[in-house]
Amino acid sequence: MYFRINMKYLLVLFLYTTLLVNGQELIDTKFVNQVELKADHIVGIDNFGTLFFTKANTIYKKNKTSTISYNNLQLGELSSANSFNPLKINLFYKELNTAVILDNRLAEIFKIDFNAISTYKNVSHISTGYDNTIWIFNQDTRLLEVYDYKTNTTRAKTQHPITSKILTLKSNYNYCYLLTEDYIMVYNYFGSIVEKLKNNGYTDIEENNGFLYLKKENSLYYLGKEKSNIIPIKTKGISINEFFVTNESLYIYNNESLQEFQIKIN
Repeated sequence: MYFRINMKYLLVLFLYTTLLVNGQELIDTKFVNQVELKADHIVGIDNFGTLFFTKANTIYKKNKTSTISYNNLQLGELSSANSFNPLKINLFYKELNTAVILDNRLAEIFKIDFNAISTYKNVSHISTGYDNTIWIFNQDTRLLEVYDYKTNTTRAKTQHPITSKILTLKSNYNYCYLLTEDYIMVYNYFGSIVEKLKNNGYTDIEENNGFLYLKKENSLYYLGKEKSNIIPIKTKGISINEFFVTNESLYIYNNESLQEFQIKIN
């Protein structure tokens, strides 16, 4: 009798779980526009459709009427760029351990040589912070820091070393989103961890208005603010090299064109 009851329980549990998985709704997308584009990386797209991208160690800012650019050949290869704050765009040149801050005209307003500051920092990733700060990952200490480049001080840092390999670092004014091979971690600007989720094979992450979007192989997923349910996003099988989300617009770049989709989160 005990065996029969447990077998019945397991069968019900299995059917219930299967229904949850198979009955899970996908987040739908609607094609809006496509633009032919040759770029190394898409940096970002603002609410007005202004596009930031990099090509041949140069960052470009392109809108409907003009295109401007910035490069610094003396600093070598451009490792990353972030346009979350279009008034303080940050560029990172990992080979020379140097960051550059640009204004909205792509004019240089600040340069940070981490080799030359009083407390040397061996940096591998940077991202936008609030005020005059940037988030940096210090490879020597394995800690995230909120670094004030105007005063050359660390306003906050994480309490425990991050041992897993860093895949990408994204941020807004209030939070930092760190994707490692093992975990998805969210930190506030005091350096305290507020979320830690297992990384089940995701390789890239984007944040928009507190929502997270994840990439695994050639598929995208949505993770809401409650961080309790990961929902697949319909991408119609198109090739995804890079992606970006601005409000209700999903942009997918496939190395040949930038496609825009409307995405609706209920």
